[in-house]
Amino acid sequence: METEEFGSEIARRVIRPRPSQSHKGNYGRLLLIGGSENFGGAIMMAAEAAVSSGAGLTSVATDPANLTALHARVPEAMFMDIHEQARVLDLLKKQDVILCGPGLGNSPYALELLTKLCQLATPSQSLVLDASALDLLAQQPDLLSLIKAKQVVLTPHQMEWQRLSGIKIPDQENVRNFQVLRQLFPKRNVILVLKSNHTHVYDATQERAYLNAAGNPGMATGGMGDTLAGIIAAFLGQFGPSLDAVLAAVHCHSAAGDLLYQDKYLVRPTEVSAMMPKLMKRYSNE
Repeated sequence: METEEFGSEIARRVIRPRPSQSHKGNYGRLLLIGGSENFGGAIMMAAEAAVSSGAGLTSVATDPANLTALHARVPEAMFMDIHEQARVLDLLKKQDVILCGPGLGNSPYALELLTKLCQLATPSQSLVLDASALDLLAQQPDLLSLIKAKQVVLTPHQMEWQRLSGIKIPDQENVRNFQVLRQLFPKRNVILVLKSNHTHVYDATQERAYLNAAGNPGMATGGMGDTLAGIIAAFLGQFGPSLDAVLAAVHCHSAAGDLLYQDKYLVRPTEVSAMMPKLMKRYSNE
C-alpha cells in the first residue's frame, strides 16, 4: 500500500487569515482531561499547545494539585477539578473537541471517567485520545464500541500502539495497521497518528496512509507528544473535524521543531508551542 508524503502545502491550505468579525467562540471550545497528582506537566503542555495554536476557549480538567502551576503557565485556560465528575461531564456536553489522556494515569477513577467520556461524546464532537487513555483502552478495548463521536483521533507512540493493537513495533506497517483499525472502529471514523521519527497518519475512512516529511532528532524529548495532541485538538476546533486539519497540525508541530533545531541541539516541547503563532501567521499569509 502506497504512503503519501505531506508537508507545508497542507498547512497553507488549512490555515487561513482570520476574518475581522471574529470572537473566541468561532475557534473551538476544547476540554482537556488529564494530569493526575503526579503527572501534571503533561496536561499543562497540552493546554499550552492548544492555546498557542489558536483554540478559542480551553478548559482543563485536572487534579487540584496542578491548579497553581496551570494558572502560572497558561492563565488563558480555565481550571476544573477532575474529581468533580458531574461538573466535568456537564462541561463535556458543551465542547467541540475533547482531548483525554495526557498524564491521566491508570487509576480506577481514570478508567471510570474515560468510560463516561466514551459513552457521552456525541456525533457532533471530535475526540482525541492520547497517552494514558490509550493504555486504558488497551486494557478495556470494548469501550471503543461505545464511542459515537464524529471524529476520533488516536495519537499513540509505537509502544502504545503495540499495546492497543497487538501489533509488535517491527510489524506496524500499513496493511496490518488498517486491518486492526477496521476491527477497532467498524464505522471507520478514526484517524491514527502513529508517532515515530517521521510520524505516519492513517485515515481509516479512505484507507490512505500519509508520512510526515518534517521533524528532527532534537524533538526526541518528553512531552513532545502531549504538545502534538494539544495542537491537533486546537486545529480540529478551529478548522473543523477533517483529515486535513490533523495533517496540518502534525506538520506544524514538526515544522516548528525544525525551525528551532536550526540553532539548537535540543528542542523543548514548550518552545514548539511558543513558535506556533508565528508559524501559523506565516502559513496563513502564503
